Parts: sequence; C-alpha cells; structure tokens
Amino acid sequence: MIDKACTAALDADQCQPWAAAPPQALAAVQGVMTDIDDTLTREGAIEPEALAALHSLADAGVPVLAITGRPLGWSEPFARAWPVRAIVAENGAVALIREGRALRTEYVQDEATRRANALRLQAVARRVLAEVPGAVLAQDSAGRVTDIAVDHSEFSQLPAAAIAQVVALMQGAGMNATVSSIHVNGWFGDHTKWSAALWMARRLFGRELQPEIARWIYVGDSTNDQLMFRHFPLSVGVANLRRFAAELHSWPAYITQQERGPGFAEVARAVLAARR
Repeated sequence: MIDKACTAALDADQCQPWAAAPPQALAAVQGVMTDIDDTLTREGAIEPEALAALHSLADAGVPVLAITGRPLGWSEPFARAWPVRAIVAENGAVALIREGRALRTEYVQDEATRRANALRLQAVARRVLAEVPGAVLAQDSAGRVTDIAVDHSEFSQLPAAAIAQVVALMQGAGMNATVSSIHVNGWFGDHTKWSAALWMARRLFGRELQPEIARWIYVGDSTNDQLMFRHFPLSVGVANLRRFAAELHSWPAYITQQERGPGFAEVARAVLAARR
C-alpha cells in the first residue's frame, strides 16, 4: 500500500487536486475502477458527463470496471447498457461480466453458502428494523442476493447515531458492514471492494493486480471507498467526498474539482489527454 500525505488528513483540502496528477503516470494507466452511486450518478441516474466519459474511455481501449454496494438486480440493466467490462455488485459478492452481447453472472460464494446466509441475513434485518428507531431497508432490497442494506440517505434519513447502531448490530452478528453515501450494507463473507478488484484483474485479464496497481485508477465518493483509497496510488475522490470529512480516516491521493459524474469526467479527460 502507498503512504499518501492526505491519508490521515482531517481536511480534504490537504489532498492534491486531480489536476496535479503527473501526466507520465496517467499515460501508463491501463484501466479504471470506479464506484457508482454519487461517483457516476446523481439520485440513482447516471449523469450525462459520466456516461460520455465511459464511452470515451472504451473507445480509447481503457477498460472500466464498476464496483458497487448496489444489488445484482439493480446493476444488471446498467451492466448491459453502459460501456463497462463488468459491474461487481454487493460489495464484491457477484460479478456481471460482459461477453460480447451476453452478460455472465458469477458469484464468490457457492449456492449452498448463499442459501444458508440468506436465512442469517433475514434474521439480522429483522433485528435492525426492530431495534433501531427509524431504520428501513433500502428500496432496492428485492434485487439483493448476498447482503442487506439499510437506507440512511436515499429515500429515508437516519441520524449518525442510528447509522452507528446499525453498523454495530451488523458487526455484532458477525457481518462485514460498510456505510456508502446512501446505504449501510452488511454481509457474511470476506469479500470486499478490494477483493473484487483482485478477482476481476485475474478473471478478465489473467493478471495479478498488486504488481500493476500503479497503472490503475480508482474513483470513489464515500467512506466505503477508503479501503480502495489505501491500495491505489492513483486513487481519486470526486469532490462530494468532502461531505464525509468528519468520518474519513483514509483520504484518496487526489480529489477532483467537480462533484459526481462531472468529477469522474475530469478523471477520464486527464487520462485520455495523457495517452494522446
């Protein structure tokens, strides 16, 4: 992992602006990994600038892999419509891989494990709803197969204390738990966004990511991207990451000038300009 000056920063302004990224490093970039919600999208819909950037990267031969806490069912239409090589959903549990016009679904856990975990997930979900005042499951829960999600900022609002209570309850039940810009996600298993990145590098390109990590970019917007920020030398936060300043303990190396989709487009433009 790379030690970055802004990793332990209390103020995002201590991170370098994305415009300061060295062109020689960007010229060597061979792929982009990205979060989806509030990195490519606004209120659940992809922003035009982000979609145009995805097409520009694809046209230039720069593959994009999206890694999200969103569910399998929610991700499927976007995996078909967007020019991405794959979307890994549910925080690394399930991949939707483009193979020509077909879409292949692959899981980290076998079917028996997923079936057993489904019962445990339902039990934890019932506890959360019963014990945390105001807690509701995310509206995309019907599309989830390996995790549960509690809405804190998409269609319902939870205060910080309630979010912390949900996380503690999930962790107390033996789950992994992360907080995105909209949901608290919990799951059984060792998979993460980082394990998803390693998996996709092997699965799609037959390569180990770690020795080539400096040739990949990761773009994110929230506290659940911190693991990725720590691993990628070319880690980038879109500008709306600043709203999580009080909760962040690992900052990205760079931060864009603009928020959400336009911020992602900033990243793409710089990569393409350096390659030219």
